[in-house]
Amino acid sequence: MTMLKIVVFDSGFGGELFADRLESEIPVVEVIRVIDWRSANQILSSPRGARKAAEKALRPYVGNVDLIVFANYLLTTTSLKYFRRKYRNQKFVGLNLRSKRLARKPTLILTTKAVSRTLAYFQFAKNLRAKTICLDTWPHLIDDGELTSEDCERDLSAALRRVDNFSPQQILLACGQFTELTPKIRQIFGHNVRIVDSFDTAIIEICRALGIRSALTAKSK
Repeated sequence: MTMLKIVVFDSGFGGELFADRLESEIPVVEVIRVIDWRSANQILSSPRGARKAAEKALRPYVGNVDLIVFANYLLTTTSLKYFRRKYRNQKFVGLNLRSKRLARKPTLILTTKAVSRTLAYFQFAKNLRAKTICLDTWPHLIDDGELTSEDCERDLSAALRRVDNFSPQQILLACGQFTELTPKIRQIFGHNVRIVDSFDTAIIEICRALGIRSALTAKSK
């Protein structure tokens, strides 16, 4: 039996985390990791730069794999439609801001400045009535394994003071790398706060795009 091939594209450790989750949830697919570490600054900071780096890195795979996944919120929110229109014979899915686990309750979104400046993010956060904290130094520190618990607590405490000491009931991690920090963030905010990422929602979309089933698709019905 020929395995379906899925490319996971990102600029850092968040892509590795998502690829790990994908392999765990759908072990019958072959996951090809295209992690463009060298272009991390370009991909994280600019929609145009992210699109340009993605097109260059994905050129050998477009039309030759079953699905390409953007494990990058900036690329998904600003360029997913572009790739789908330009490469009509290739399927694309991306990590987006939506999550089936999000409820309508006081929400804090941890993300990067570039994502927060997009129209899609503005509309999403407005509809959710969420507060935003941008943590632009974190992705690079996480990639290098240099972000400590003390860094997390200091940066979040300072940022919370800027949003009037907001007390969230749920936290959305809108940067793939931040998923690695779930235990540390839970220690800071307490175990009653729900911490959500969009990984599972993306995996459900992947299954639907490929016409396959997983434990997550069964739960989503």
